[in-house]
This record gives sequence, structure tokens and C-alpha cells, in this order.
Amino acid sequence: MNYTSSALRHGYTNRILSVDLTAGSVAVLPLEPRVRDFFIGGRGLGLYLLHERITAETRADAPENPLIFSPGPLGGIPQFPGTSKCMAIALSPLTEIPGVSNFGGYFGAYLKYAGFDALAVTGLAAEGTMIVIDGFRREVTLRPLPVADEVFPLEQAVVEQFLSEGREKKDIAFLTTGIGADRTAFGCINSHYYDAVKPVDGVKGLFRTKQAGRTGLGSVMRAKKITAIVVLAAFPRGDNPYGAADWERVKQAGAALHKVVKDVDPQALQMHLKGSDGLISFMNKEEYQSLPVHNYQHGSHPQAGQICGKTYAERLFDHRGMDGCFPGCNLRCTKGGWVMLTSGGHCGRRVWVDGPEYETAAGFGSNLGMWHPEFIMEANWHCDNYGIDTITTAVMMAFLMECYQRGYLTPEDADGFALVWGDEQAALQFIHDLAHGRTELARRAGRGMEALLSWIAEAYAKRTGLPDPADELSRFAMQTKGLPFSLYRTHRSLSMQASYAAASDIGAHHAAAWLVKVDLLGAFPTFDDKARALITYPRVRLGNDNLGLCKLPWVDVFNPDSMKRGGQDVYINPASQELYADFYNGMLGTSLSWQEIFARTDRDINLQRVLNVLAFGDKTAGHDWIPDRAIGPTDDALYDEEKEYNDRQLAAALEKPLAAVAAMDTAAKRTLLMQHRKEELAKLISVYYRERGWTNRGIPTRETLEQLGLWDFLSAEARRRIAALAA
Repeated sequence: MNYTSSALRHGYTNRILSVDLTAGSVAVLPLEPRVRDFFIGGRGLGLYLLHERITAETRADAPENPLIFSPGPLGGIPQFPGTSKCMAIALSPLTEIPGVSNFGGYFGAYLKYAGFDALAVTGLAAEGTMIVIDGFRREVTLRPLPVADEVFPLEQAVVEQFLSEGREKKDIAFLTTGIGADRTAFGCINSHYYDAVKPVDGVKGLFRTKQAGRTGLGSVMRAKKITAIVVLAAFPRGDNPYGAADWERVKQAGAALHKVVKDVDPQALQMHLKGSDGLISFMNKEEYQSLPVHNYQHGSHPQAGQICGKTYAERLFDHRGMDGCFPGCNLRCTKGGWVMLTSGGHCGRRVWVDGPEYETAAGFGSNLGMWHPEFIMEANWHCDNYGIDTITTAVMMAFLMECYQRGYLTPEDADGFALVWGDEQAALQFIHDLAHGRTELARRAGRGMEALLSWIAEAYAKRTGLPDPADELSRFAMQTKGLPFSLYRTHRSLSMQASYAAASDIGAHHAAAWLVKVDLLGAFPTFDDKARALITYPRVRLGNDNLGLCKLPWVDVFNPDSMKRGGQDVYINPASQELYADFYNGMLGTSLSWQEIFARTDRDINLQRVLNVLAFGDKTAGHDWIPDRAIGPTDDALYDEEKEYNDRQLAAALEKPLAAVAAMDTAAKRTLLMQHRKEELAKLISVYYRERGWTNRGIPTRETLEQLGLWDFLSAEARRRIAALAA
């Protein structure tokens, strides 16, 4: 199908590309101004397009489940740092509620340059299909291309196909996944882009990848028999190439934030050298106990220095080139390096690995008791090559290891296979088995944490004749709403506990409200402060997802001018937020404060909650909880590991002298401490509901939805459901 060109105006093309794989048809739809202005873009627009196309009965594995990509109006503008982000949205096969995942690279920008604010793919192809969006020829085609087992050979095949047509590497951006997305419910999507600077064997140029890892959207892509989605485009040129209302204001805002990044990062986290792996040292601090070790049992470990950012920076990362996932970002946190594979079909091959980022390093490192960074990088590469989420894979492996540790799972239950803390080769073998569905254990794990837990409980009861231990297993099966935790131990951060439980509506992920670091630094000293943060921080974090922006130049580079903003939460970095507001207003021609801009995020936060209610009904609040392990010590030995801290907190809760508490029996103390922490968490979630304008069952009220203006955008089904449940 051919289409007419559409110039960017105020960051928008005002068009949506719709592809129906079942019919083999393509259509260009208008983005109505009413929808555009209300939902803005990115996550918000994607959730609305999802809502339009599903009902309460739509399942994640149904052809009707749309796979949506939406970059946002500020995405793809290199004059400002961190504008690479695109959102992937669909019903998640892992959770059966909306799954949302952001990713970097050039795809979102090129989609916009090619003429579209979003891509929505529905239906099921009859065979492996490549969707090609050609922004040069203004043409969309569906080409047959067999699905592939492995991502990186597929990458080469896709690139070679377009080079043979006379295209240039720099003009190609594309998405893929692999066999692991077919065999599991947590497949990832790989976003491929050409890094023209990174040298390989003396020659500049390397295709690199970023991932939409969370919620299993790669599995949706694979289920639709999409082999690849390719966009061919070039950066716009001219005096005002992105159609800004005030181009000078945009450039000035970008220059100001570039300077902040340049001046601050070398003196702070040094993300340009360490990437996000620098967080390992912070989370591992004795006073924080927030680095997950052995399935979140412990919060620090003396060997953590072996897998910290400094180690990667000095030994493994290749620092040649810019290391940004999009031009114009001087944070340069997209690190990577070379590693020799020790397992699988490519054993003995030296490969380039993009990563690891903090989540992967902690997941395959401390949480599994693995202390070799080369192993972590190899595990990272295999997961990307198979198309599976590193976070979910690592957290499920840690759960399995603890099940073996505690005798709930034996080699007898798993065809003679065992996973033990620190056994790198067994861990790698499990990744290969998981991606190919080779064993019963791997197939059960591929269905997700809840399915795996049930299978282990049944096997244990059958083997021992003892009662089903599912309730006990659920205490350390680290998931919420079916989504395994991202890699933060939350015993010392009530704010982060509530974030995982309720503020993150996709499940236990940090994207909505990553509060653990600032909470540990003392940003929220009172209960009211913590409750307020659960409202204000998601507005900014998810608001960036709507705009097409990376959060790191804001959240990890503290602007010194923020200390001059009296009466504001300095930890939310208000001076940088003002630069984001200048960027937004310069592009869109508005005159809003940063608070007003990000307050609009309440619209899509409530839309996500409405969609969760369609799935969960009156049980919605029951899904807003976390395992005991995320709240506190699950056995007496774990209490005693942090005895001093736990005793102090319990003494304060009971209003007793510390000496009196210290003299108590450990089992009694642990019971009382867990009771206290659960009460505090329940209270905080209740306050969060109230501040959101939801019922005590976590249901948005009609009044709240009308005040936000969202009610008029809801389907008749959603209105009926909400009205009945919120009554």
C-alpha cells in the first residue's frame, strides 16, 4: 500500500498505521485531535488504542489482541538528551492484563519520520511475515519471511535483504524476536539499530539492540507470526525539521540539559562509563540491604563488587564510540562488550553483548549467587538471541533455586536436573531448555511464575504425601499480578513495596514508581510523604513514557539548581523538570508548568486501572499485594541477619525499649514485625486508593473518571463495569 507524505507538526504526524495480518490489509487512520491532545502519545495513546480494540473477553493469545507501538510527540528529536523511547503495548500473555514495555533505539523515531504516530497490528498471519514501512517510498508492504529460532542470525538476514536492495544501514531500524518468545509467555522484542561509530575488527559500524523486555510482548509478536517489523527512514532536515512551535526554545532546553549531563554525570553515577550497573554498589550498601541475593533472601553480599559497574567499566565494556541508543544523548549509558560463549550452539564463539543493564546484572548475578560478569553477559546474550525477558527468566530461576534449597523441588521431579546457587553451567542449560521447551520443568516455567509454583506444589505433595505447599511457596515466589519482580529488595522501603503492589498496574516493575533509591536516601521521612510520592513520581515517570523520553537524564543526573527550588521536593529534580517543560512547550506551542504537563498522566494511569478492572473485576484489590519475602524476613534466621535494624523498627512500632525487644524470642519478634509491616503496607495502599479517587477495592469511581475527562473516552462495556463495581 502506498500512502501520502505527512510533515511533522508540533511533534505529531496525526496518523496511525493499522495492519490486519489476517486480512493482509493495511490502512492509514487519522489521529483525531481530541484523542491526540488528551492521551498525548506513547503509553497513553497506546493504552487508548488497545482499549478501543478489545473487550473484557479478549485473551492475550487471541488474534484480536492488538500489538501497538507508539513513540510520543517528543521522541526522535536529537537536540534533547534521551529521546529514543518507544512504547510497546498489548494484552500480556503473562498477566492477561495490559502489558506495557518501553524500548530504545531508532524504531520509534523512524516510525514517526516515516509518517505515523503509532502502529497497531491485529490478526494472525498465515505464515512468517515481515512488515515493512518504507518512509522513502511511502509504501507499506507485508513480505513473507520465515520465523527464526535465533535473533542475531535473523538480524543479519534482514539487514542483508535490504542492503541487496540498495538501502543503507543507517536508514534501517527493525524489531525481532526468537523461539523463546514462542515457547514462553515472557518473550521480549529486540529493537535493532545501526551504530555507525562503534568499531568492530577495525571497521566502524555495528548493529545493536535494545529490548522491550517486560510483560511478554515478544510472545504476542511471535503468536501473530511476525518475523520482523522494519522501518526505513531518514532524519528530517530543514530549519525546523520536527515541526516545533518554537524551535529555538527546544534547542535551548536541550543545550541546557546536555550541559547538566556533561557536568554532573562524571562526578556522580558515571553512567557514561558504568551504564546502570553502578546501581549495584548503591543497593549493596550495608545500611540499605536492597540488592537481591539468593532470591531476595538477603540484601547485600561481600562479592557484589565483582559484578559492580566499576568492574564492567574497567574489564569488559568497550568505550570506543558514543554508546548512546539515539543521537544527541550524551549520557551514553548504552554499554556493551565482547564475551566468549561457553554453552549452547554457539559455544566457543566471541560475541558482542549489549548490556548488561542493572536489572540483568543483579538478576543473573547476586540473585542467583553468581559472581562472574562474563557469565552474566553470556546469559544476557542468550536471552536476547532467543527473545526472552532477562528479568523474568532470572527471577524465576532464583525461585527454582530456593525451591531446591528448601526441598520443595528435587532432581527426581525435574528429569534429574538441579539448579543450585552459583552453578553457572546449570543456569545456562536452563536458559537453553527454557527457550526450546525441552523439559517439563522448562515448559512449566515458560508459562510463568504462577503456573510454575502450582506444578512444584503438586509434585511435592505427590512425592511426599504431605499437604500442598502452595501457600508457603507463594511467600517467596517474587511476583505480583503474574509479573516477576524487577531487581530491588524492598524490606527497607515501604514506598517501593506499595509501588510494586499497587502503583505499578502492569505487575511488579519499577517503571511506574521507582522510589527505592530516594526512599533510602530519606526523601520520604513521613507516612504522608510516602503516600504523596506514590502519586507524584508516577506522573513524571509514566509521563516520560507518554512523551517518548528516557527517564535517566532526569532521574539519574541531579541538576544542582534543584537545590535552589524552595518548597519543592528536590529529589524529583525540579530544575531539570523545568527544562522538560520548555522542551514540551517549545514543541507543542503550549505554556504549561512541568507539574501541569505531568498531571495529565493521571488520565492513562486511570485508564490502565480501568482495563485491569475489566480483567479482575471485584478481585482487583486482591491483586494489589506482594509476597511476604518483599515485606520482611520470612524465617527466623533472616530476621537475625538484620537483627539490629529489625529490633529498632519493632521497638518503635511497639513503643517499647530497645533492650526489652532485643530480649524477646526471635520467632515472636518476627511475627510481630511482619504483622506491623503488613499493616503499614495495607494502610499505605488504602491511602493511595483514596488519593487516586478509587474505592477501597481499588476501583476508579465514575466521579474521578469524569473529573479527569476520561469517562467520555471509555467503551460502553467499561462504563457499565465500572459503574457496577464502584457503586
